[in-house]
Amino acid sequence: MAKDTTGRLRVTVKTGGKRKLSSKLWLERQLNDPYVAQARREGYRSRAAYKLIEIDDKYHILKPGMSVVDLGAAPGGWSQIAAKRVGAADGKGKVVAIDVLEMPQIAGVSFAQLDFLKQDAPAKLTAMMGGRADAVLSDMAANTTGHRKTDQLRILGLVEAAAAFACEVLNPGGTFLAKVFQSGADAELLAQLKRDFSNVRHVKPASSRQDSSERYVLASGFRG
Repeated sequence: MAKDTTGRLRVTVKTGGKRKLSSKLWLERQLNDPYVAQARREGYRSRAAYKLIEIDDKYHILKPGMSVVDLGAAPGGWSQIAAKRVGAADGKGKVVAIDVLEMPQIAGVSFAQLDFLKQDAPAKLTAMMGGRADAVLSDMAANTTGHRKTDQLRILGLVEAAAAFACEVLNPGGTFLAKVFQSGADAELLAQLKRDFSNVRHVKPASSRQDSSERYVLASGFRG
C-alpha cells in the first residue's frame, strides 16, 4: 500500500497472469473509491446511489407518493433511493424499473428485465406503470466501442429515446433526469427539452468521478 495526495492509504493491484492493464486500473479505482466503500457500509447496491441522493437533496425531485420510472436500473442503487424517498415500500408511491441485466428484488420496486430500445419495451413499461409518472430517471449508458464519436452518438441516442418516452408518460410538472456525457452533440436534445420543460440544466454531483465527462441533464416542470 501507498498513500495518495490526501494522506489516505491506497491499494495497488499487481499485474500478471491474465489480468490486463485496463482491468488492473479499474480494480484499483474501485478499491480506492470512498463512495464504493461507503455504499457497501450503508447497504446501497452501487456508488451511483450517492449521485441521485446529491441531486435530489439539492433539487427535490423525489417526494412521497410520487410515481417514478427508473431506466437502466441495475444493480439498483437509484431504485433503492427512489423507493425510499417516495415511500414505495409503504405503498405511498411507486417505482417501476427496467434493465437489460437482471436485478435482485428491492422492496417497493417493480422490475422487468427489458431492453429499453426494443420496439415493444415502452408499451410493456407503460403497462407496468398502470398510469402516468411524476419522474423518469435514466442512468443508462451504451456499451462503449473505444471510438469517441461513435460512443457519444450511442449515448445521445439512448438519452433521446428516454426523453421521448418521458414526454409520453409524464404528468404535467414532471421531471426527467438522465445521464449524458459532455460534448457538443446534444444541442438539439437540449433545445427540445427546453420546449417541453420549464427548467433545463446540467448537473454534476460531487460523487461523479471528476476525471469523467459524465454529467446529468435535469429537466423539470414538464409542460404536458
